[in-house]
Amino acid sequence: MTLVRRLLDQAARTPEAVALVAGDGAELTYGELRRQVLAVRHGLLSAGLAAGDGVLFSVRPAPESLVLALGVVAAGGVVVFADPGAGPEMFTARLRLARPRWSAAESVLYAGSRLRPVRAYARRRGLLLPNLADLRVPGAGPMRHIHVGRRLPGVPRGALSFADLLRGDAPKSAPQIAGDTDPDAPAAVIFTSGTTASPRAVVHTQASLAAALELFRARLPLGPGDVVHTDQLMLGLPTLIAGARWSMPPLFCPPAGFARLMRERGATHTFCVPVHLAEILDAAPELPPPLRHVLLGAAPAPAAILRRAAAAAPSAEVLSVYAMTEILPVAIASAEEKLAHLASGDLLGVPLPGVGVRLADDGELLLSGPNLCRGYLGADPLTELPTGDLARLDGDRLVLMGRKKDMLIRGKFNLYPGLYEPAIAALPDVAEAAIVGVPDPHTGDEEVVLAVVGPSHLPTRLRRALPDVIDHDALPDRIVVLDELPRAGRTRKLDRDRLRAMVAP
Repeated sequence: MTLVRRLLDQAARTPEAVALVAGDGAELTYGELRRQVLAVRHGLLSAGLAAGDGVLFSVRPAPESLVLALGVVAAGGVVVFADPGAGPEMFTARLRLARPRWSAAESVLYAGSRLRPVRAYARRRGLLLPNLADLRVPGAGPMRHIHVGRRLPGVPRGALSFADLLRGDAPKSAPQIAGDTDPDAPAAVIFTSGTTASPRAVVHTQASLAAALELFRARLPLGPGDVVHTDQLMLGLPTLIAGARWSMPPLFCPPAGFARLMRERGATHTFCVPVHLAEILDAAPELPPPLRHVLLGAAPAPAAILRRAAAAAPSAEVLSVYAMTEILPVAIASAEEKLAHLASGDLLGVPLPGVGVRLADDGELLLSGPNLCRGYLGADPLTELPTGDLARLDGDRLVLMGRKKDMLIRGKFNLYPGLYEPAIAALPDVAEAAIVGVPDPHTGDEEVVLAVVGPSHLPTRLRRALPDVIDHDALPDRIVVLDELPRAGRTRKLDRDRLRAMVAP
């Protein structure tokens, strides 16, 4: 069964139950969620959305964006997540590759991208917005538009109103929806990396997304009565499919507010990026007693964060998720398992059922399974994913050894930061640790710099402790104490390029 079909069937079984609590506290029942998704589907089909049409999606996380995205997929469209704030050149390059026929955006974004005073204000704030209203389909004329929010100056003439779509007809009986007959048709396109000359986008199908959600549910017990507090779609969707309640924090919710809403809404599960959880624990050192599962993902979870999470929620299971945009999830390990792992590398856990694991000759991790994406947009389908991660097997458990591209060269020694950073971060007083190389233009070697977050006396202590923890050839040339490590993107991943510039002599 496909993603949308599973959700609609669950909604039909429990129409009176609350499916979602919005950031402002408004509640949406399963029955109303189902009606809205089917109404949007019906309205889009009536307006001419054809199977396979890409819909450029520029709507921030909220109940409206969830309903619109599900309605697009149910109608046979493909949701194309292309950040309009990525800059005009990158946005144009992504548009050229994806070739969407529709654009769905918030009214304020249309206004901000078209009205000269608003564009000037956004530019002063460092945001260069493309002119969404004037986008064209290469070789096929202007795009069709959907606006979310009340109509503002700048919204294209003839744009469909999301509010009008919601008020439209919705069949009471379960119609045949896109994916029922072809679950391997594209459903979502997610741009991940690449350059303006060669952008790269992951293509997922309803089948691959449904398989991913089932793997989450297999490892994470979820059902009616559970409340999952997160802004992450890939945990919110399995919540809904399981008949539980998705508690959505408001946009730009401060850490103290996130913790308060968890308590007020009786959260039993939550998902955070490790850096975000650290901020939450700074504001609320004790998490609500009903919490049974704390999931961490999108970036490695340092030992210090795992310990803090376990102490803040002693009755909860703290879990770290290893996943990639191309294949998610891959493995889930408990904080207890990770902290007990004293050998080299970062313990990822046992691969989830159905996930195929193979190690290349150079140690690169290769993955396959029903949750693997269809492939990259414009490229041949994938049957196995080269992850760029180096790994080893400890029995049936995966251990991450580092990123191939992060390798540093020191004479004849190849140094993989990910092999040593977890062990360094587990030392007393070390909140976070990262190793980068600063190239020496004269020798071609790299000065190995260890950046740590912690008290100012750390370098002296680490000089004594590190020889017993990491290989002699991996000992840093220099240790730098920072207030925090630089992060990038919505997932707050470590930005090694910025770190390298910060510690350069």
